[in-house]
Amino acid sequence: MSIVVTGATGHLGRHVVEQLLEKVPAEQITAVVRDKEKAADFAARGVRLAVADYNAPETFDHLFTAGDKVLLISGNEFDKGRVRQHTVVIEAAKEAGVALLAYTSAPGSLTAALADDHRATEEVLLASGLPYSLLRNAWYHENYTENLPPVLEHNAVVQAAGDGRVASASRADYAAAAVAVLTGEGHENTTYELGGDEAWGFAEYAAELSRQTGREIVYSPVSTEALAGILTGAGLPALLAAALAGVDASIEKGELAVSSGDLSRLIGRPTTPLTQAVTAALKG
Repeated sequence: MSIVVTGATGHLGRHVVEQLLEKVPAEQITAVVRDKEKAADFAARGVRLAVADYNAPETFDHLFTAGDKVLLISGNEFDKGRVRQHTVVIEAAKEAGVALLAYTSAPGSLTAALADDHRATEEVLLASGLPYSLLRNAWYHENYTENLPPVLEHNAVVQAAGDGRVASASRADYAAAAVAVLTGEGHENTTYELGGDEAWGFAEYAAELSRQTGREIVYSPVSTEALAGILTGAGLPALLAAALAGVDASIEKGELAVSSGDLSRLIGRPTTPLTQAVTAALKG
């Protein structure tokens, strides 16, 4: 039996593997990667590597074994049919008879187009009959704190979210929830609505940036069309820019103000506050 993590060298996957190494012996962890070189540090610590690609179904043949617990981290190739990619993993897991497949999804309240692939993947997973756990992750602090250069350049937080609020948390928090499910008991056929303990608005975010930088940074709300244009102008593909602008529209409607408390309960501690993420990003 192994704990298998797909997308193990991605932003979230790395956090998951690192935290698993604190909980279970390295030989019980399998990191699924496209490029072994990117996971050389994990291999050096005793983690088993499996090379596979969501776009090559045959690479998942015999990758799983009966009794495995699998974390399917959603793909980020929006233009390559993510539901088809995820289905490859689900079908291979079913063939092997894994004990649990956990999937990093999106909040049930999110109606933005970005959630469509997640809803469709959930349907495939539920139809498979596999024991499942839906980890419906809300937004990440890092979605904002890793994109500070243009904010600091223009002294403005530009979003299309109006006065909407976001219950974001850190990647490490969401990884901790996944690890709790993968290493704990009784998580079969569960759905967790995961978000930070404190929802915040973009005016507050701008005020926090101002406080920590000593500069006057303002929140400049724009339309979703204007934001999509700004994002494509910054080099994002049009499809992704439209999807992100659509999420802002959902934020304005309150769809990412997750208030279930599931995340802090799963990880057994308060979630990381936004102020802490801002401090870390500014130091970085």
